[in-house]
Amino acid sequence: MSMKKSLLGVLLLLMMVMLSACGGSTAAKTNPLIADDGGTKKQPENQDLKPKKNIALVMKTLTNPFFIEMEKGARRAESELGINLIVKVGAKETSIEQQIAIVEELTRDKIDAIVIAPGSSTELIPALKKAKDANIPIINIDNRLDPKLSQEMGLGQIPFISVNNEQGAYLAAKVLSDKIKKPTQAVIIEGIPGTDNGEQRRRGAQRAFSENPNIQLVASQSAMWKIDEAMELTGKFFQRYPNIGVIFCANDMMALGALQYLEQTGKKDVLVAGYDALEEAKKAIQTGKLLATIDQQADVQGYTGVKYAMSAIQGNAVPVETMVDVKLLQADNLP
Repeated sequence: MSMKKSLLGVLLLLMMVMLSACGGSTAAKTNPLIADDGGTKKQPENQDLKPKKNIALVMKTLTNPFFIEMEKGARRAESELGINLIVKVGAKETSIEQQIAIVEELTRDKIDAIVIAPGSSTELIPALKKAKDANIPIINIDNRLDPKLSQEMGLGQIPFISVNNEQGAYLAAKVLSDKIKKPTQAVIIEGIPGTDNGEQRRRGAQRAFSENPNIQLVASQSAMWKIDEAMELTGKFFQRYPNIGVIFCANDMMALGALQYLEQTGKKDVLVAGYDALEEAKKAIQTGKLLATIDQQADVQGYTGVKYAMSAIQGNAVPVETMVDVKLLQADNLP
């Protein structure tokens, strides 16, 4: 009897050990806090990803290839910085009211920053003042906002990125001027009146023409940056001055319009230069129809504008003024 009790006791002891072992194994498999090495495993932290910063690029239009290149540069910055780029444009370069409405909408939406190529140097200032009052950083590219009016209206000094438009226009117009060896009439087809870049380009062309005593500047008028208006204006110029031999256009769109008029009317030996380095203008240089244009590196302006905007969002100081180099393009140095 005593032996039976002893055997029973041993069996019970063995069963308890086995159950204990099984229970320990189950605990090790189901408890996530127990590591294989007997240490304590840390629970993964639930870290919320920071939302991307929203930066708006506000341009005049996408009907002009110049601004398509500007967007390409901005998109490159978007990729590098990991931000969300919101592109807003007007229907055309003269859609100032539309640009104002865009800025006001972006302000209501509490965008993180605005990079703007304003269609007007003055009319956008009140809307941009509201954006600044809402603590939205602003970067001005391409066409400078009027500094005096900006100060008077409380907008203050806004970081500006562009090129020396007067020097660029001077270089392009000088290509024309250097070819004139006898008395010749010249005209300038200007951009939108009152815009800083348009005024600078007119002054640059005037300076180049004034250096050649054989050139007589007989007319200077705006075609509002547009190809059709430039074609029509060129016709009006020739009605008044049939012997025009030189035409400087403040952008390539207007230069293409002037070339269309010359081609349709069969006028020869008229020297034309433009500004912007559009692909169609480069083709016209290759065929000898256009003598020169200016590459103001629109993509670099867009890229730099977005980079500065992100820096401003982060609370860093950005340069007050950044001048991108211009490149004079002629038949012998086309890219």
